[in-house]
Amino acid sequence: MEASIAANIARINERIAVACARCGRDPHSVKLMAVTKTVPSERILQAVNAGITLLGENYVQEAREKRDLLCGRASMHLIGHLQTNKAKYAVKLFDYIHSVDRLDLACELDRRAKAIGRKINILIEVNVSGEQTKNGIPVASALNLIEGIMPLANLSVQGLMTMAPYSDNPETSRPYFKALRSLRNDIARKNLTGIQMEELSMGMTDDFEIAIEEGATIVRIGRAIFGERR
Repeated sequence: MEASIAANIARINERIAVACARCGRDPHSVKLMAVTKTVPSERILQAVNAGITLLGENYVQEAREKRDLLCGRASMHLIGHLQTNKAKYAVKLFDYIHSVDRLDLACELDRRAKAIGRKINILIEVNVSGEQTKNGIPVASALNLIEGIMPLANLSVQGLMTMAPYSDNPETSRPYFKALRSLRNDIARKNLTGIQMEELSMGMTDDFEIAIEEGATIVRIGRAIFGERR
């Protein structure tokens, strides 16, 4: 099983390199995140042993035991929806939070981070597709949210995150990834104080190569590493 996970990771890294070559990017500009939702701790350790240094968790409660097990060997990012009442736990557990999509959540994260003397890196989750079933702030409101976050000294905006609608054809994701890149570029040109637009977290197992071609700096891969969820 460990060999299988290691082989899966090697194949994904090869595909990342090929996708980068197609669009003239350095493969080192793309970070591979292993998404560990419902994945047992021993399988996560196998992925870390195979070179994974970035883990994406969907739930605060799942992250606690996994973080203790890892002993600092990998950076843990929250990629799932975060309820405001879980902010006090999130600022202790995660190095990045990808799913900030409203000002009240940002204010609570800032307050909780200040209380423990941390500055938390965050990404703004944008609902590019407009699907009602997806979390994230609408494209038209993203800049206003970021401007509202600017005074919060214990948060550091590092970029944007999105999820494309599910499709059997990866190419259907391209317009959504392109739109997020365009939004990132528009915001970056404003040179907002303290706001970084370095990261684009987009692309999963079925469409990560398209995301890379459109500028992704973090791709979130679960099934292609660990197999189907049980």
